[in-house]
Amino acid sequence: MLTESPAPIEGIGVRADDLTADALVAHDPTLIRIAVQGEPFDVTFEKVDRSPALAAVVMLDDLTPDRLAALVRFWNAIAGKRIPPDPRMTDQRRNRARQMLRAVDARAAGATYRLIAESLFPRHDIEPAAWVGTAIRETTIRLVRDGLKLVRGGYRSLLRRPRRDR
Repeated sequence: MLTESPAPIEGIGVRADDLTADALVAHDPTLIRIAVQGEPFDVTFEKVDRSPALAAVVMLDDLTPDRLAALVRFWNAIAGKRIPPDPRMTDQRRNRARQMLRAVDARAAGATYRLIAESLFPRHDIEPAAWVGTAIRETTIRLVRDGLKLVRGGYRSLLRRPRRDR
């Protein structure tokens, strides 16, 4: 959330007009999606005249670390610096989310865990006699379980940075 700076500060050159020039989607007059250096950012304006300097408002709650990481990325973008990668979706999390959704779709279509495992892990030779005790079976069951959590509303967890305290 961006608002007018509480006191005039010399040397700050970021104004609302500077940001809205690259607007991609205008949801309403106060919420826009802008692209800075090719990265999309959702910005909320609160009581902003187009000319004064901007200040960022960060709510203090469980998502504060996520908001601060987004603010650092946003600041680097508008300052013309290298934008750090988004820490919320690592390549591993993205691949696992894709596998979870594939597993849920297959399960909803009536596939057994074994058929799902054969589809998700084609390089592993799954012996029928050893299926019950394999790690692949347990992984497949967890993928279906966690995928169902995503489908039932847990997808918002993808938008949060992974933390050890959860």
